[in-house]
Amino acid sequence: MKFHFIVSACVSLLFCYTPINAQFAPPVGHEGNTAMYKDSSAFVAWANKCNVVRGFQDISNQSLGYTNVGDSSLAIGQAGTNGVVSLGDGGVAILEFSSPILDGIGPDFAVFENGFDDLFLELAFVEVSSDGIHFFRFPAISNTDTTTQTDGFGLTDASKLHNLAGKYRAEYGTPFDLSDIANDALLNKQSITHVKVIDVIGSIQNQYCSRDANNHKINDPWPTGWGNGGFDLDAVGVIHQQAVGIDELELRNVSIYPNPAMDVLYVNLPSINYSLEVINLMGEVVLKSENKSNTTSLELSNLKSGVYFLTIASEGQQKQMKFLKL
Repeated sequence: MKFHFIVSACVSLLFCYTPINAQFAPPVGHEGNTAMYKDSSAFVAWANKCNVVRGFQDISNQSLGYTNVGDSSLAIGQAGTNGVVSLGDGGVAILEFSSPILDGIGPDFAVFENGFDDLFLELAFVEVSSDGIHFFRFPAISNTDTTTQTDGFGLTDASKLHNLAGKYRAEYGTPFDLSDIANDALLNKQSITHVKVIDVIGSIQNQYCSRDANNHKINDPWPTGWGNGGFDLDAVGVIHQQAVGIDELELRNVSIYPNPAMDVLYVNLPSINYSLEVINLMGEVVLKSENKSNTTSLELSNLKSGVYFLTIASEGQQKQMKFLKL
């Protein structure tokens, strides 16, 4: 559910992000944020199927009916391109992909909502499955105060949220790392076929509330009794995906080492006709190289510590691999 930007501009003057009180990653534009821009080359694929079960516009007043803005097709493809589907109170979207997501170093996929600023945040739980039957939830945390209800126009501090979709504004995805989910025999983290997005009912009333992994009530704008109420799902972008197709098979034998790397990263290639790019989590190219032999070394000493993506490209072929710079 979204309101005119004039409202946002006015109330934002009364609420500011304060780094001193930060507990988790801060909003877009602040150092340490983990938001991923929709055009980041870190994304290698987007959801290609979506099934939505709507929630009520206001679960405490079901006579208003269900949300009705958008449809499941609008959650397919790249973020920011074709609109959103509004889930409503407790509504659910289940997304599928052309090839399974797998657990690599750092975030493995990101969920996009259409928040118009960094303060009006509508949230959702995220779950994954490797069989479409058994789903496992990311351990979501909300440390937002629950003594007073955040109303339909209310604001939320992103730095008090973790593993909740909707933490970042439109066109900036909230990243999720499969390693955050506990291991289970029923979950193959190297073959995630389904991602489920579940609207958080932001009520602090016991009969309606959603609770985080610590059994803490999650307080976000509520009620939002409109046709576009609740979490507005834009897209799910894949960062780490199983290799498919002839082009990927041709690059099967590419390897990088060591990983994590300190000052130098070595890349073994099938030929000498590949270009290399190192990309940070913001989608910025921070290093380029044209390999001169089947083994190429990349000098990393000028890069900050963190997660990076190595894109290996040639005519009609591209592969992306994650690595950690120490």
